[in-house]
Amino acid sequence: MEVFALIWPFILMLFIYLPFLAFYIYLMVLIVKLARRGIRALDIYLDEKERRV
Repeated sequence: MEVFALIWPFILMLFIYLPFLAFYIYLMVLIVKLARRGIRALDIYLDEKERRV
């Protein structure tokens, strides 16, 4: 009984922090994808601007 009383806070902590950790990793992936898309769009814009001049 005492062992369970010592372990349940850690189990509860895992159930709380693991979804936040997964969400954080997913958010980082989305930010990296957005940054790469933005850099690509900027490169296209600068190439078109150089061709006009």
